[in-house]
Amino acid sequence: MNTAKPYIFAVDDDPQVSRAIQRDLRKKYNAEYRVLTSISVLEAESALSELKNQGAEIALFLSDQRMPDMLGVEFLSKAREVFPKAKRVLLTAYSDTDAAIRAINEAELDYYLLKPWDPPEEKLYPVLDDLLDEWNAGRNQIRSGLRVIGTQYDPRSHKIKDFLSSNLFPYHWIDKESTAAAELLSINKLEGQGPFIFFEDGSHIHQPELPDVAQRLGLNSSASNEVYDVAIIGAGPAGLAAGVYGGSEGLETVLIEKHAPGGQAGTSSRIENYLGFPKGLSGQDLARRAITQATRFGTEFLSPSQVENITIGTPLKTLNLSGGKCIHAKSVIITTGVSYRQLDTPGVKNLTGAGIYYGAATTEATTCTNKDVFVIGGGNSAGQGAVYLSRFARKVRIVIRRPDLTSSMSSYLIDQIDAIDNIEVIGRKELVEAKGDGHLEGLVFKDLDNDAKLDFEAQALFIFIGAKPFTDWIDLPIIRDEKGFLKTGGDLLNLDEFKQTWKLERDPYPLETNIPGVFAAGDVRSGAMNRVASAVGEGAMSVSFVHRYLNEV
Repeated sequence: MNTAKPYIFAVDDDPQVSRAIQRDLRKKYNAEYRVLTSISVLEAESALSELKNQGAEIALFLSDQRMPDMLGVEFLSKAREVFPKAKRVLLTAYSDTDAAIRAINEAELDYYLLKPWDPPEEKLYPVLDDLLDEWNAGRNQIRSGLRVIGTQYDPRSHKIKDFLSSNLFPYHWIDKESTAAAELLSINKLEGQGPFIFFEDGSHIHQPELPDVAQRLGLNSSASNEVYDVAIIGAGPAGLAAGVYGGSEGLETVLIEKHAPGGQAGTSSRIENYLGFPKGLSGQDLARRAITQATRFGTEFLSPSQVENITIGTPLKTLNLSGGKCIHAKSVIITTGVSYRQLDTPGVKNLTGAGIYYGAATTEATTCTNKDVFVIGGGNSAGQGAVYLSRFARKVRIVIRRPDLTSSMSSYLIDQIDAIDNIEVIGRKELVEAKGDGHLEGLVFKDLDNDAKLDFEAQALFIFIGAKPFTDWIDLPIIRDEKGFLKTGGDLLNLDEFKQTWKLERDPYPLETNIPGVFAAGDVRSGAMNRVASAVGEGAMSVSFVHRYLNEV
């Protein structure tokens, strides 16, 4: 394992600026990183291979834009080829900002900084801190010491990988048929089918259930208090925002999640239209930032922990959790979001986790290297998944029922897909059969215009279809629309069922259900916008209405 400190590598042909960069970087980061600077972009370019051969890690590149031998954008593009995981920042004058913004889209630049950056405490360090945190979150997985031995097409192995990835635990995947796996299993006298998990302390477990893994990794599923001001059910964007605002405003807040923070948005490989992130960010990165922020404000996070039902009392609500536990809360915010609709097409159920996956593009992308894969779905999540998979797969085919993507996907994403050579959009087709013996081998589609059948070889299928609300677990008489989404606020006023059950003199608050003190926010709510930003906004809004409700009880 490489234990040397990673590098921050800065290039600027102006000696005075180069010295200033070196001074400011060493002042802040010298304890954790080695700072390397150069005034020659050609020397810096030649150093890339040497550093790679030495096994060095580069966390961050900074480069001036206007240099006589090579533009900074060009150098950063070359650096990306050698160190693809390193963050890249362009140092530029105000007159070059247009070029920097273009580079964000064309060269996948992470950020640009205007010179001068004084004072660095305000204009340099916050940006670099954020980028370095993101780099460390996705750092070489072997460093964590967590290893998973399993079989590529084993649903149990996929379940473990997806759980670890979704909960932001880096791990090293070892195929059970490899020499490395054979040696490790032999040393520990282990036999049988996987998955096996080896922890950093050398201990291991065989075919574990997810609660066992969570406990070993230190995740918390037991509440520390008996009564909370607000209990938030579901840690998608809406729930995370409610957790941040509930904690920051002094409410005793508990956030309960059955799987992993981020919800369906957490499976997105790149969210590019979220305010304040011009390069975009992954769903997992958004979840990591948000859960860190919420817990810093004192919100208690229980995961994995599932609410099985809610009992309404006066004034407390009782949340009955899996495993026989329960907690009490004065108010409840339901932010359980939606789940991908399951296909009942012949062959799909038997091959789920063995080449067929719901979402999970980021979890299984590396297993698709040089393979032909399919994506079913025409929404943004499907498009983001296809773009990410195209970096690994030989061919990615997006299959949709409509003629094209224009009515269901954001235009910026359509433009990206059109520019990627190994992505093909296939319209007016429907999956009718998945074939394979133990793992996916082929797919059969029907042409919706002429009923002709089309057979394709396929090594992986990723399904991103539909938006089924996760509300089946709720046994309260909460009013829902015809699709199961929870009705709130003004949408309730003209309903006979509401008039018969609502006993308060006031109207329900926006985002409040027909049960006083029980709110709904994000995609689970009827009429929601189905965008990450709107879910975050509703989660924040719900806390203000919780305050009003708590003042009444």
